[in-house]
Amino acid sequence: MNPEEQFKELSKNHVSLISEEELLGKLKNKRSLRVKLGVDPSRPDLHLGHAVVLRKLRLFQDFGHQVVLIIGDFTARIGDPSGRSKTRPMLSREEARLNAESYSKQAFRILDRDRTEIRFNSEWLDPMSFEDVIRLSAKYTVARMMERHDFARRYADNEPIAVSEFLYPLAQAYDSVVVKADVEIGGDDQFFNLVVGRKIQEEYGLEAQAILTVPLIEGTDGKLKMSKSYDNYIAFDDSPKDMFGKVMSIPDSLMSKYFRLLTDKSDRELEEIDKKLQDKTVNPRDLKLELAVEITSQFFDREIAESSKEEFINIFRNKELPEEMPEIKLVEDSISIVDLLVSRAKIQSRSEARRLIDQGGVRINDQVLEDIHSVLEISDGDVLRIGKKRFYRLVKC
Repeated sequence: MNPEEQFKELSKNHVSLISEEELLGKLKNKRSLRVKLGVDPSRPDLHLGHAVVLRKLRLFQDFGHQVVLIIGDFTARIGDPSGRSKTRPMLSREEARLNAESYSKQAFRILDRDRTEIRFNSEWLDPMSFEDVIRLSAKYTVARMMERHDFARRYADNEPIAVSEFLYPLAQAYDSVVVKADVEIGGDDQFFNLVVGRKIQEEYGLEAQAILTVPLIEGTDGKLKMSKSYDNYIAFDDSPKDMFGKVMSIPDSLMSKYFRLLTDKSDRELEEIDKKLQDKTVNPRDLKLELAVEITSQFFDREIAESSKEEFINIFRNKELPEEMPEIKLVEDSISIVDLLVSRAKIQSRSEARRLIDQGGVRINDQVLEDIHSVLEISDGDVLRIGKKRFYRLVKC
């Protein structure tokens, strides 16, 4: 594929690109570009929000370029302020290390291992002296730093901004200097940090990296960006059944965006999907089944994805129970429904349990439980259902 064709594919669905001329020029050099993604392992789990940028990196790899995945085990101990209304807590060295190991392992479910160079930025940031830090910080101004929207907003709201948060984008930018990045990719919330990287590279006598940002996707609630913090995420490590079911739970309004950013559908196929949704010539549920198969098959094989589809149809269309479900073993003859949900079914709090009951989201043997004060008389083999996707079989011991 020639450079112009590569550029056309690589620039699809971007939010920001600095600049078209620079990226195309780098591609025309006909050499393997070093394409950087910096990630701070603040949490150990990857989800479909991460898949958007990882899929873009994989496309670069498919065109023969080298991905440099920077695991920010050092910068995670500072905390990325991007999009934050308050200072993010710092991680310990051990927390950052454990999360980094989990992150890199999961990333290879999308990335080509042979074309991925993994670096930990503690390699060059830990040895820096205080003099080194001062020299680095002298290469960027406070005025430029305050152009960042979240800093400006917090300053206007009289919210504290730690000096360490000014150092975060500089540390991330220095990563680009060390690995000699030709291109840096990130989510749209990382735009400012990536621009700082260009400036710092030039300060060190390097050619500025081209930068490309991709959209953030909303989670299963259809409102907030996908995040473990909002409990609206679809994790790489979900079981096939759970991944399929969570995709099926997204609002219809998100289907077009998910098809565009999370599948390999061609432009023509995407146009047809959009037209069907707009003209209402197809049941949205049928398109969502197709979407769930496409996404699930990227993390498991196609046969497993199709099997998850059949099980979903059996459960939710034909109201059949799943063939396998986790067991909750009970020695009690009776238990309050709230206690059952919190102590045995992994509901996080009693208030959350009461909310689920009030919303009609808890059933025993397909009977809705409406009273938060209900005390259940346990029979061996009873089936507890929470929401649309979680089933437990109650077993008397």
